[in-house]
Amino acid sequence: MTNLLASSMPGLRRHGALAAAAFAALVCVPATSAKAEPSHGIAMHGAPALPADFAHFPYANPDAPKGGTLTYCVVGTFDNLNPFILNSMRTTARGVVDTVLGNLVFQPLMERSRDEAFTMYGLVAERIETDPERTWAEFTLNPNAKWSDGKPVTPEDVIFTYDTFEAKGRPPFKDRKKRIAKIEKTGDNKVKFTFNEQSNREFPLIIALTPIIPAHANTVETFDQTTLTPMVGSGPYVIGAVEPGTRITFDRNPNYWGASLPSQKGLFNFDKIVIEYFRNDAAQFEAFKSGLCDINVESDATKWAKAYDFPAVANGDVIKAEFTDKLPTPMFGFVMNTRRPVFADVNVRMGLSMLYDFEWANQNLFESAFRRIGSYWENSELASTGIPASEGEKALLAAFPGAVLPEVMDGTWKPTTSDGTGRDRTIYKGALDAFAKAGYTLADGRLVNPSGQQLAFELMTTSAEQEKLALALQRNAEKIGIAIAIRTVDDAQAQERKGKFDYDMMITSVGFSGSLSPGIEQISRWGTSSKDTEGSFNYAGVASPAVDAVIEAMMNARERTDFVDAVRALDRLLISGHYMIPMQYKPASWVAHRKELKYPSYNPVYGMTLQAWWRE
Repeated sequence: MTNLLASSMPGLRRHGALAAAAFAALVCVPATSAKAEPSHGIAMHGAPALPADFAHFPYANPDAPKGGTLTYCVVGTFDNLNPFILNSMRTTARGVVDTVLGNLVFQPLMERSRDEAFTMYGLVAERIETDPERTWAEFTLNPNAKWSDGKPVTPEDVIFTYDTFEAKGRPPFKDRKKRIAKIEKTGDNKVKFTFNEQSNREFPLIIALTPIIPAHANTVETFDQTTLTPMVGSGPYVIGAVEPGTRITFDRNPNYWGASLPSQKGLFNFDKIVIEYFRNDAAQFEAFKSGLCDINVESDATKWAKAYDFPAVANGDVIKAEFTDKLPTPMFGFVMNTRRPVFADVNVRMGLSMLYDFEWANQNLFESAFRRIGSYWENSELASTGIPASEGEKALLAAFPGAVLPEVMDGTWKPTTSDGTGRDRTIYKGALDAFAKAGYTLADGRLVNPSGQQLAFELMTTSAEQEKLALALQRNAEKIGIAIAIRTVDDAQAQERKGKFDYDMMITSVGFSGSLSPGIEQISRWGTSSKDTEGSFNYAGVASPAVDAVIEAMMNARERTDFVDAVRALDRLLISGHYMIPMQYKPASWVAHRKELKYPSYNPVYGMTLQAWWRE
């Protein structure tokens, strides 16, 4: 195991066998390969919380009435219905595969519980079997599983899915066969995955989480072409009316094969789901006020405090609700694209990170309703801030001296704090000290490098709310001679530029959502292999052997303690790299909705679960 790890990780190989041995000690697995019994579920760590005979998820109401329409409004546009391809990836219609609305059309082999960190239960596959090392996984398909055209879901469909994704899919679907040695049909309703040395303990769950497509309704040759023709899936809805860029309608399939499954009971209760598209936030909010939209998820603290004074709220037709969860706070902030020379020096990134005055912004822009983000896993046991590195973390990071700042290592680091006046000279001095380490000096009111070139870059925004945040940073940067040009683009332009990494700095939380069980998706966000892969979420352009090594440790950890050590080590590396300027977060989700919409009183770990709502 030690030799394998040392040979597969350049950073560990470069720093010697002792470092590799320390790393292997944290992620080693037994040499046995005893066969386990088929199970109704699989958890990343430990056993599934729910027994094999569970009736329904605790956050679902099995007696929820079916019927009615949910109209959900979003900002943007769409010109594609295939969520698995790179073309128009950022303008694919919402709902086909969706983290908020649920996977309405395409389903995975197993359903993820929203009340556990990372556990999968039976869906298209009713059982999973794997060995203790998770070097293989065999799925038994539910014999009742059907596509929306009535044809059965088969092992051949599963195999076709992976062949097609490898040939014509987008990341991360395209890359999953890189970890698979063999996929084979092992029975009428069985398909077995044998993994290679690039796999890890999380990967069987990723396989269980991957949506399946029908072989009879798709061709590999044309799969990468955008389409507005409704696609055949196995989910609870079929695609109805399609008005490109404006509206898409999903109709509940009355013949949905999985309606009585424990993992589906009480979910997907609307007969029809309509997604309306708007050009900007203002238009969307006006549509909600007028009654067109049933739900409005609010992110603007000022609007939440002052803009919901229209008659429907006053008379009780619209209800303001707050939902909390038990998840790490999603990282939200200014992302610096280190592919650009202007951000290549970590000291420049550190200096810029000091110029966002959260205390002033919170008082003047956010009704003092927000809190500051420090960690990439804020508000959870996975956060490294405020605590010194454990012995396990130190062992993981020993091969990479200097990769973590001393103050981050000992837990004393925290984001720059100002006096809230908007004129705190200490933050300007600290920033100038950092810029000086990168060779920048003030000359005639401009911050210039040794060649006399001013520190200048473009900040891309997509909304009026983002513009306010950008202006707050711009104002402070101008005071010490930095030129920031703010450019606001529409959603389609932003998605295209993100996909091609065509920006200097931008504001985002997309791709940085909090999870209690981070895993393989971290490669797409921070791994060296994703740095130049168009469509990946590695917006900052991170390419670090240390980051690659701790992600590998995280994915291979068997015990929760080792897993937490690996995530905290990753947190410390990302904080020390100053790839983002962390901003703020809401202590709760603010959601306004029509009074006819109801939901269970039980709030799961992952918070608001729209799939469990119904119309009274």
